[in-house]
This record gives sequence, structure tokens and C-alpha cells, in this order.
Amino acid sequence: MNTGRASALRDADAPSRDLQMLNKVPEVTIFFWTIKILATTVGETAADFLNTNLNLGLTNTTVVMSCFLLITLFFQFKSRKYVPGLYWLTVVLISVVGTLITDNLTDNIGVPLETTTIIFTVALLSTFAAWYASEKTLSIHSIYMTKREAFYWLAILFTFALGTAAGDLTAEALNVGYLNSLLMFAALIGIVTMAHYRFKLHAVLAFWIAYVLTRPLGASFGDYLSQPRDNGGLGLGTVGTSAIFLVTILSLVIYLTKTGRDKSPLQTLVEK
Repeated sequence: MNTGRASALRDADAPSRDLQMLNKVPEVTIFFWTIKILATTVGETAADFLNTNLNLGLTNTTVVMSCFLLITLFFQFKSRKYVPGLYWLTVVLISVVGTLITDNLTDNIGVPLETTTIIFTVALLSTFAAWYASEKTLSIHSIYMTKREAFYWLAILFTFALGTAAGDLTAEALNVGYLNSLLMFAALIGIVTMAHYRFKLHAVLAFWIAYVLTRPLGASFGDYLSQPRDNGGLGLGTVGTSAIFLVTILSLVIYLTKTGRDKSPLQTLVEK
């Protein structure tokens, strides 16, 4: 989906862009969506692995992964351009932390999934409202200022927390099942894609709807692969599922680092 690259290049702040930073987000290509879904799946299975298999518990797992995320975000904010390895490491870690936030609310505190879904929907919409009120754009092709990047990562965190809550609500609380949830969210993403390309749904709106939907899609996919057959899964386990997807993500990131296929035209031009 084209999420407003042309408008971003015409942004009023464009003349001062070179004095600040290049766009910090990759181009939205098939690689973007593939790695995003894989990272989402890893967020679900890795959180379960650390919590259950390593017996860290939700609280300890949350503390450890939050520390790793904060360290990675420090270097991400410090960078002046999009760096594939750093960016996607941040996405993977924020996926894990977003999952853990929802799990802590539901498992440790006992907040119903219906409530957490509403809470994170409101939090995400509030973030978008504050972002737009401040910057007059929600386009990911305009993330070349620190304030916009801060709004961006906060929104990403809430999309992962919301997606986890909505995915668990659908698959478990409503007994839809992992496979049916996977198919349902895939169909919804297909509808959004068609609405964008066929019926001219605004690119930025289409992007963020699809971005939110890929979280429960990936969570349902991860659960379907990792959960025991008796629970409706394929029984691959969290270790095997996490390993497969992490290796795939690493391979794609190495490829993108070498080829620069997902860099913005401006970054490609500057680096030549």
C-alpha cells in the first residue's frame, strides 16, 4: 500500500529534513508485510517460551524484555536513518513486550479480554489523535523527526497489545479457534487491501487498519503452529515455531541490508 509517500515528500518540513534525519521507516513492500507478520508470530511464541518453557514467569519476562526494548529504542532513536537490522529488532522486541502487556493484564491482574481490547483500542486512537493534532499527518513516510518517531513507536506498541487482546478474545474466549481466527483475520486484511486498490480507501487509513489486523493474524498463526493438537494447533511447540520464524526474519533482514530494496528513494540517493 502506498501510504502517502508523495505527500510526505511535499511536506512543509521537507526543506529542513536533511538537517534532522532521513525517514526512519522502510518502504511498504511485500518484504515489510512478510517480516511484520513473522515478527508478530515471534512476539506471541517467544513470550510464551520465555514465560513457560524457561519458567521466568510473566513479571520477570516482562522486565527483561522491556529492558532489551528500551536499549534497542535508544539506538533506534539515535540513528539518523533507517537501518534494517536495528529497525526490525525493535519491531520484534516491541511485539514481545506488547504481547506481555496484554498477558499481564489478563493473567496476573484478571482484566477480561473484552476490557483489554477496548482499553488498547482507545489508547491507539488517542495516540493517533495526538499524533495528527501535533504533526498533521500519520504517514509512515514522514518519520524524519524525533517527535514523529516517538508517536510512531507508541502507536506500534499499542497495535501489538491490541492485536494480542483481540486475537486471544477471538480464538480463545469466543472459541473461534486458531485456524478459523487465522482465516478470518486474513480475509479482513484482504477486504482492506481491496478497499484500498479498488475503492480508493485512503492509503494511510488502509495501512494502519492492515497493520493492526496483522497482529491477531500473526498471533493466531503462531498459536496454530505451536499449540498442542488437542488445543487445536499443529503441535510444533514454541521453541520450534520461534526458531523457524526468527531464522526467516534474519535471512530477510540480511537480504534487505545487502540490497537496500526497502530503503526510501531519498536514502538510496543520499547513500550513493
